[in-house]
Amino acid sequence: MNEKVLQDIRREIEIFEGNLLNSEIVTYTAKIIQTISEERVNSYRNVVVELLHNMIKYNASDIEIGGDGTNNMIWLRVEGIKRAIPEFGELKPLEANFLILSLLNKNQIESLIIERNIDFSFSIRNDEGKNFRFRGNIYFEMDKLAMNFRAISAQLRKLSTLGFHSNLVRMMSHQYVKAGLSLITGITGSGKSSTLDSIIDFHNSFDPAHIIILASPIEFVHKSYKCIIRHREIGKDVKSFQNGVVEAMRQDPDIIVIGEMRDQNTILAALEATDTGHKIFSTLHTSSAIETIDRIIAEVSPFEQERVRFRLADVLTSVISQKLVPTVSGKRILAKEVLIATPSVKAAIKSNNLNEIYGMIQQGGNLGMITLEQDLLRLFKERTISSETAISFSNNKTRMMQLLKAVE
Repeated sequence: MNEKVLQDIRREIEIFEGNLLNSEIVTYTAKIIQTISEERVNSYRNVVVELLHNMIKYNASDIEIGGDGTNNMIWLRVEGIKRAIPEFGELKPLEANFLILSLLNKNQIESLIIERNIDFSFSIRNDEGKNFRFRGNIYFEMDKLAMNFRAISAQLRKLSTLGFHSNLVRMMSHQYVKAGLSLITGITGSGKSSTLDSIIDFHNSFDPAHIIILASPIEFVHKSYKCIIRHREIGKDVKSFQNGVVEAMRQDPDIIVIGEMRDQNTILAALEATDTGHKIFSTLHTSSAIETIDRIIAEVSPFEQERVRFRLADVLTSVISQKLVPTVSGKRILAKEVLIATPSVKAAIKSNNLNEIYGMIQQGGNLGMITLEQDLLRLFKERTISSETAISFSNNKTRMMQLLKAVE
């Protein structure tokens, strides 16, 4: 890191350190950032840019900057493993506050101080002129600022490379099914956004449709080819996911991509959009198809749950629940559970017999369905992952051990 810039920051810190309450430091630092010269702010920002260039060299997916938890170090996640990088040098939390705030404009800083969290996107360019995009999240930790940047892949994976059954691809295709709700689910870092982008790219290659993408923040920017593709960022272009969905229905879309169904209002708006003949793709932070259905219903108020259960059963098309699991070679590979909303699945949702659905997925291989345990078994049989990994990443560990025992 640029020692000259850090010395400049340390001189500013010496002025107020010990004279302010911990809770006042970020606000005071923000005032400094807004009053010093643009040249100095840019010098702080360039330190972060340098760290991001180094992150790219390490082929890391994430970088952690600032906060007490970093122990004055910069941390990277490489092939799923998070570790400190001593070569990047030390960065104390108060110094990190300056670097982090230098990335934000006045409105973003005000929002961060009020909401205590902000999502944003950030781009850099290398010496060859190639752009790299990152999804940033800034939050408070013990009255100090901490930041995560996640690299956004510049390369789209073709949908055909993700190993989805042809029937699932048909069900997700707007040409084949004009309306309905398709969900991509998984924990943070499981590749949901990448799968969504592959689906968008799939349509953009052949389907003359209008796609509206609502995201917080916008990650991959698609160039219109066969489709006209609109990108609307929450907080910048539209107030909320709910507002974005409601507004989209007056903008003549064929497909609406909702970055995340976070709350009751967004869920109800998404269901309404499918009712009016639109195809909806969205994500949830759930680990299985059954948990996804449960989560959607539980997210709404009790007196709405019965109605939402029936509406969901009517409009649901498919659920992909995915995980990125470590391979024996030290890489990561996609493992997935797939649910196709057949008439039997829809009936089970309406009657609230969700425990029956796992068996339907197990028996639905010819339709493109697969349980996570079945897919992990496939990867084990291909010698891509170990049995320990299969058990560790399975949702139903008892079932996973039974499957593994049967092939030993």
